[in-house]
Order: sequence, then structure tokens, then C-alpha cells
Amino acid sequence: MTGNEALGILVKGFTHTVKDPLWGNVPLTEGLRAILDVKEVEKLGRIKQNGPAFHIYPGAVHTRLSHSIGVYYLGREMLLSLSAKSDDLPFTVKGVMSFLSACLLHDIGHFPYAHSLKELSIREHEEIARSLIAESAELSQALEKAGADPEMTGLIIDTKEKTDEEETVFYRNMLSGTLDPDKLDYLSRDAFFAGIPYGKQDTSYIISSLSYTSGTIAIKEDAISLVEQVLFSKYMMYRNLYWHKGVRSATAMIKRAVLSALRDGVIKADDLYLKDDNGFTSMCLSRLDYAPFHLVEKVENGEIEERKAWKPFDENGKLERKAFPITERYRLEREIFQILAPRYPELEEYEVIIDIPEPISFETRINIAMADGSIRKPEEDEMLFSKAGTLFSRSLRKVALYLPSYITQPDAEEAFQEVQNG
Repeated sequence: MTGNEALGILVKGFTHTVKDPLWGNVPLTEGLRAILDVKEVEKLGRIKQNGPAFHIYPGAVHTRLSHSIGVYYLGREMLLSLSAKSDDLPFTVKGVMSFLSACLLHDIGHFPYAHSLKELSIREHEEIARSLIAESAELSQALEKAGADPEMTGLIIDTKEKTDEEETVFYRNMLSGTLDPDKLDYLSRDAFFAGIPYGKQDTSYIISSLSYTSGTIAIKEDAISLVEQVLFSKYMMYRNLYWHKGVRSATAMIKRAVLSALRDGVIKADDLYLKDDNGFTSMCLSRLDYAPFHLVEKVENGEIEERKAWKPFDENGKLERKAFPITERYRLEREIFQILAPRYPELEEYEVIIDIPEPISFETRINIAMADGSIRKPEEDEMLFSKAGTLFSRSLRKVALYLPSYITQPDAEEAFQEVQNG
């Protein structure tokens, strides 16, 4: 497909507008606009993008729906930018509309606190999204009316499902890459609503610096610093928002409650899927006869436990080895409880929480477009932050002990140290 043909597809019929506080007017076709009314999509408007982070940053109450619209907007802007610079694009009409639909639908498999529950034996949200598209007649019909192919849309989202179809793989790499619309939106959006400056990107310049050459997307050589900026912003957002000790405490409390309930057969993994914030909390608060669910109640009331002891993560550390897999972590928590309980008879075993954040990556997977039209890979030392990012990731990861506020820090540190040495 030529660039002019692609531009025609991306402009004609985009007569509906949704206003977004970050990107302004977001144009959609009638078919794409109708997708927002499907129940699986509407649900995203009832799920906070950053879960319990609003307890720390009160403005962070934006939703996964607004994020999904932002991803769609940036995804379309990327296609427009690529189309304006190339006359040999691997696009079809159905493929373009499937990609735009995938941008809108990439999070429909998410459930509340999903990022805090990654370590549990539950289905990935991308897999759930593909299943929803395949199983929901309403959603499939909406996609077809929008000019998209439901199967292709699902495959673009679920990267673990095998496909060798060239156009689908191309869109997958666009939606999940170093400079993907998902990352560019959530970094800027989360920073905007939390009221912190670290995630804001020069998004328009990033997008204008992308091109399609020799079957791949590349960034022009004089814009390499933009990749570094995105990676550094990701680090700063983890440091200041996603892994803020208060946010980690709230998500760890939720994780502890859910893990205990799954282990004890109080709930099943299927009970977690397809719920919005209210559905999830209602499920937990309606079963307060199960004591660990009081952790969810406390988070809802803003009663966040305090970080009383911590250590840098060491993958070879004795405590870390005993804490994996996560299903075995309760044994360490029980040991700490048994140490503290004689001094604090009011302490409940489920209130002792060890939190270990998941690993994060600062890898770069972007080709560089040279002035002569050739494409090359980044040189080993060219992306400084991608190397420094490994060190930053290590500095961010902390094995932390969270406890109720009345536990003194010396007592907590003594118990934490005893378990480490035991």
C-alpha cells in the first residue's frame, strides 16, 4: 500500500471526536466510536489505571478507558507519520482498522490491581482480551462494523499466541515495543494525573522521528536521545509513583489477601476476571468472615501498612530464595509473625507482609535510520541508559516488610534480620 492510500484510510470518515485532557481532540470513525459503547470496553471506565496510587497521589484517579483512548490516539498518529514518509507499507484496510481497534481494546482483559497480581497463577490480560473478542458476539460484530477483523485484532493484542502473518507481526511490534503508544501514553498520563513531572514525553517529536524502511520501524539518528528520555522517564516513574513505598504497601496488601484466598480455596482465579473496581472490592468486602480480606477493607479506607524494614534485592540472597515462588512467601511471613506475636498480641498473621517487586526491563529494541536511508542496530555503548538501567533496576528493587503502624521499627528490623539469617 502506498503512503497516500494509507493516509486516505486514516483520515476519511474520522468524523467523531472524543475529548481527552492529555491529547485534546481524538478523532474516530463511527464504527470505532461504537466500540467504546460495548460493555467490555465501558468497564474500563470503572477501573483506575494506577489502582490504589490515589491514596498517595489523590489526582491519580484516571481510568484504563482514558488510557486506552490515548493509546488509540498515539497509534493512529504513528500510522499517519509512517504513511507520510513511505510509499511501500505493509498495510491493508482491514489491518489498519484491526490495529486501531487493538489499541482501543488492548486492556479489556485487565482487572483491578492486575499489575500487583502478576506473580499469581492467573491468565495474562492479553490472553483474556483475545478470548473476549473471540467469544463476545457483540464485540466481534462491533469490530466488523468498524472494518476490523476480530481474529487479527486479538492476535495483535495477544503476542504469545503464535502467528506468522506479516502484517499482524508488524502491528504487534508497534503496539509492544520500545517506543510503543502504550508506554508513551501511560508514562505521560500517569505523570499528568499524579501531578509529578517525570513521565512527560516530547511525544509529537518522537512520533515524527519514526519511519518505515526495509520492512522495519526505525528512529532517525539525531533523535536517539528520545529513546533515552523514555527509558529514564520509566525509571523515574517507577521510583516516584509505581514503586513508591505507600503504593507498594497498598498493592502488597491486596496481593496478600488474594493470594491467601486463592490458597485457601475461598475464591478461584476465575473470580478475579472481568471485574471493575467496585466488583472486586464488593467480592472481598462481602466475605469479611475470611480474615485476610480485612486487608482489602483497610486499603479501601486508606489504612496503609508501613514499611518497617527493607533490604536491596539480591537474587542469590537466602531470604529471596526462600521467598520464591510467591506461594511459599507466607512461610517467611509466618516466621516473622511468630517472632512478633508475643510482643504484639493484637497482630494478625495476615498483617505481616513481605513484598518483592517484579523485575523491570530497560532494554531497547529500536532500529536507527541513517541519513543515507540505511538502517542499523544501536551500537553496544550508544544507548547508555539501557546499560545503566540494569543498575537502576537493581537500586529500585527492595525486599520490604510491611506491618501495622504500631509495630516499632527496631522490633520489625530485628525480626526481619532473624528470618534473613535463619
